[in-house]
Amino acid sequence: MELDPMVAQLLEAMKAGPQVYRLPVAEARAGMESRVELLRPLAPQAIRCEDISIPSADGPLPARLYRAEGVDGPLPTLVYLHGGGWVLGSVETHDNVCRFLADRGPLLVLSVDYRLAPEHKAPAQQADAMAALQWAAANAATHGGDPKRLLVGGDSAGGNLAALAALEARGCGLRLAGQLLVYPVTDFPADAYESYAENADYGLDRPAMEWFWAHWLPEDVGPDPCSAPMRAENMAGLPPAYVITASHDVLRDEGKAYASRLAEAGALAAHDHVPGTIHGFFSMAGLVPLATETLDRAAHWAASVKPVP
Repeated sequence: MELDPMVAQLLEAMKAGPQVYRLPVAEARAGMESRVELLRPLAPQAIRCEDISIPSADGPLPARLYRAEGVDGPLPTLVYLHGGGWVLGSVETHDNVCRFLADRGPLLVLSVDYRLAPEHKAPAQQADAMAALQWAAANAATHGGDPKRLLVGGDSAGGNLAALAALEARGCGLRLAGQLLVYPVTDFPADAYESYAENADYGLDRPAMEWFWAHWLPEDVGPDPCSAPMRAENMAGLPPAYVITASHDVLRDEGKAYASRLAEAGALAAHDHVPGTIHGFFSMAGLVPLATETLDRAAHWAASVKPVP
């Protein structure tokens, strides 16, 4: 299977730069911020954005609300958790993604600037995700959202946090209408999944994932059900999930495996496996038609979820 030509061109440009695990954390973060700048003008601009601060037990949590101009509510509300291996990324790096989601749904999108590793180890990120979900459940209605159609979503490490949040929400009685998991990190080690060997030359690779996991988890703590949702014993009672995987992604097989677990539990709404593309392609919306089309499908699904009783 060949890569989409535009994706292939972008991959070659990415390969020209240094590998993330060879960089100091600050430099890796700055590099991610600079790479997305060219995408900002390509995202929908008729979006009302509001930077807010969410109170939490660990202090104020920065976040940003997105809503398309001229759209009547109440809208399905998506709490979105950005990717970046728990170490990189921010509200700014995923501004284009959230603008597209808000526009194409339409949706009320709450993008969360959760704390990053290694300054804040796990489970700080999941605590922030839950604080944002609980805030949205209590306050979405005042911002044009529908608390009965509350979803959690994210890409890559954000997909991991979204899946973990869905599991935790089930346990604490917070009713979610759906979960949007975009090439989520669901497990480790890499040896369990053939896609790590098959897709080692398409950007994200095993050394990078080892670097991310090592920065995120406390010392001498390995992946377990609190960090790897694939290891959860019981998937029953989870909200409907829309899972996106990419053909040329090291995370492909663990995403597929998680979708299968959800399907067995009756919690899979759809598995959207996208051929000809790589990890991170969701952020290429507006530039790569394949990415824009995938994001459109995801946004339309999120906008169609049924309200919880």
